[in-house]
Amino acid sequence: MNHFDLCVIGSGPAGQKAAIQAAKLDKRVCVVEARDNVGGCAINTGTIPSKALREAILRLGGHREATPTSRDFFDARNKAFTGLLDACRQVIDAEVRMVGGHFVTNGIEVIHGRASFTDEKTVEAAGDAGTRAVSADHFMIAVGSSPAKPESVPFDDQNIITSDELIRMPYLPHTMIVVGGGVIGTEYASMLTALGVRVTLIEGRDTLLDFVDSEIAQALMYHLRQSGTTLRFGEKVTRIEAIEPPIDARSVNDTMAQATLESGKTLRADALLYCIGRQGATEGLNLGAAGIETDKRGRIPVNDRYQTKSPHIYAAGDVIGFPALASTSMEQGRVAACHMFGRPVDSVPELLPYGIYAIPEISMVGWTEERLTAEGIPFESGIAQYRETARGQLLGDDTGMLKLLIHQDSHVIMGVHAIGTGATELIHIGQCVIAHKATVEFLVDSVFNYPTLAECYKIAALNGLNRIKGN
Repeated sequence: MNHFDLCVIGSGPAGQKAAIQAAKLDKRVCVVEARDNVGGCAINTGTIPSKALREAILRLGGHREATPTSRDFFDARNKAFTGLLDACRQVIDAEVRMVGGHFVTNGIEVIHGRASFTDEKTVEAAGDAGTRAVSADHFMIAVGSSPAKPESVPFDDQNIITSDELIRMPYLPHTMIVVGGGVIGTEYASMLTALGVRVTLIEGRDTLLDFVDSEIAQALMYHLRQSGTTLRFGEKVTRIEAIEPPIDARSVNDTMAQATLESGKTLRADALLYCIGRQGATEGLNLGAAGIETDKRGRIPVNDRYQTKSPHIYAAGDVIGFPALASTSMEQGRVAACHMFGRPVDSVPELLPYGIYAIPEISMVGWTEERLTAEGIPFESGIAQYRETARGQLLGDDTGMLKLLIHQDSHVIMGVHAIGTGATELIHIGQCVIAHKATVEFLVDSVFNYPTLAECYKIAALNGLNRIKGN
């Protein structure tokens, strides 16, 4: 039996960074990966495929006019869509090679097989080449998550699907129902709308993305509606089924998806994308043998150092729950590896940026208005519209916006929120400003390249300072 200092289960963002960090500390590391390819869900079915599809759509021109929906144009639409998916696969293949190369250059052994604990110090990896037992001083569980698939929903991998199947769809539907207004549902709804698909998004709450600053969320909802997405809030789906198309329906298939709402309304579309919840991919790990329990959604409880109930076993990434972003998962894996081997590390979870790659994209860091209000902290906001900058005019983005949240007394920047072109890049300036407890005056006195979207920071700072002074 081979023995390692660290055995990582899963090669997604959390597993990669944990393994590489441990290797940099001269530890002997192995990664057990159930897939044939490394990279986990992030590279193979989630983050990279969806963002690659988004970029391919934007290269087509973004919100172009919808293609006519008659069957005469069916082949042309599908050819364009499959071309977009081929572009995604090229990006995925490149990312897989890069991650594999990082493992090789850092001396990390990759074992392909499905991991299962036999006791708290040993796992077995069952693969095509047989079963291999591995022991280790420490373990990192970074198996990610998978879309929830309730038994009541008749998934068929073609008309009624999850996000995993969407990037393998053989055709571009004319109409689609998206059930769930979380990050994944919102991202795909906006992408498909940009391709001319008539999308209806159903969300049981009264807003999309309830963890996002409400003003930014409202701006996104306005933009989605303007682009043609139908948003149905406060509605719950009670039944999903596959039906034969009505005689008068323009369907691209022999089967349509139908959703029945709690209100009694029925909605029909060529396809239905189910995006309510994800499950920790812990089934089959035999965690009980390692003294670990999961919640009802397969997620593993951890402490602030990412240790499980068994202190030498850590968990990070989607398998531990919110925020379940690739960027946060990477940091969790790195921090966990540093902790397990006694390497001092500073991590500031409240400064982790969030990025939502809808069209338009959203990003945020720090406090929201809702949290500041709830905790009784006096604040003022400063707003900059992209159209106020030359760069915004050059880009033709008249919907973008940057928002600063400023402490009313100390003038310290407490939160930054953005929507529009490059928002996920722009947010990192705000991340640094908040980390260094800079004031709004710092941004007023700063000089930004011209023309850039970064000028929004100065415009928003001046706007916020004027509000604080009552000007």
